[in-house]
Amino acid sequence: MEFQAKTKKWGSSLGIIIPKTIVEKSEVKPNENVTLDLKKTHKAKEFFGLLKEWKKTEQKIKDEARSGWE
Repeated sequence: MEFQAKTKKWGSSLGIIIPKTIVEKSEVKPNENVTLDLKKTHKAKEFFGLLKEWKKTEQKIKDEARSGWE
């Protein structure tokens, strides 16, 4: 079952809240062990930071794209 949750500070740890609908569907009870598949949701601005090594100007990219059209 997949859902999104926001982490919250809980002492020196982080915690998440499992929504009631997920608890009911999965029949999870208090103090049961569960296994989570944790994947961070990235924000678009984090991806733009990955492009710092890409040093081509917009004009150079356009020129390269147009070079095959002549």
